[in-house]
Amino acid sequence: MEHYVGLDVSLKLTAICIVDRTGKIEREGVVASDPETIAAFIKSHAPHVTRVGLEAGATSTWLWTELNKLGLPVICIDARHAKAALKLQINKSDRNDAVGIARIMQCGWYKEVRVKDLDSHAIKALLVSRALLVKIKRDIENQVRGLLKNLGLVIGQAKMNVFAVRAVELADGSARTRWRSRAAAQGTRGYRAADCGPRPQGHAPGAQRCSSSTVYDSTWRRSNYGSLLSCDDR
Repeated sequence: MEHYVGLDVSLKLTAICIVDRTGKIEREGVVASDPETIAAFIKSHAPHVTRVGLEAGATSTWLWTELNKLGLPVICIDARHAKAALKLQINKSDRNDAVGIARIMQCGWYKEVRVKDLDSHAIKALLVSRALLVKIKRDIENQVRGLLKNLGLVIGQAKMNVFAVRAVELADGSARTRWRSRAAAQGTRGYRAADCGPRPQGHAPGAQRCSSSTVYDSTWRRSNYGSLLSCDDR
């Protein structure tokens, strides 16, 4: 007796339905989404299987390849064609989808999808990953260029590792220049808050020790350049 099998595959579980040539349900079940487990269920309940159908999806390539290796006549059908047939059902569930796919296999109303081998998918994954890394690298470089332009720093044309070296040189040079200019400005116009400690005994009157490095400028903004300024006796 001929049997037709429908598989509704998810990441963890797979619903299986087996029908005969008239469309009558012979067996239903739910197993783990593992090729060996699926093949064992089909071979034990449908020894004369004619077609095994599953929709095109994320794991269909892997399942199709492994089930073919185990000797099952697997057919991967177009998901859009399967959806057009399955939407006629009243209740949408994994079990009903497996029944619908089995009956699609039984009547032959399907469009088979060509499944590429795993080597082709491995090459595609490598190329897609490389393209993604190149895009990420280009986006980061553009972000760095935009941030440095706000400070008046232009990297210019730079390829390969020259970009990183040039960006570090510009950033370090700008940081040192701004730090020195701000420290000089604090030394000329800033004044120290009255937070120096008491005068130590045994020291000259003009040799008071400062216990804080907090310095305030004329707008009362805090700065950490107090360690660069001498604390005079007020």
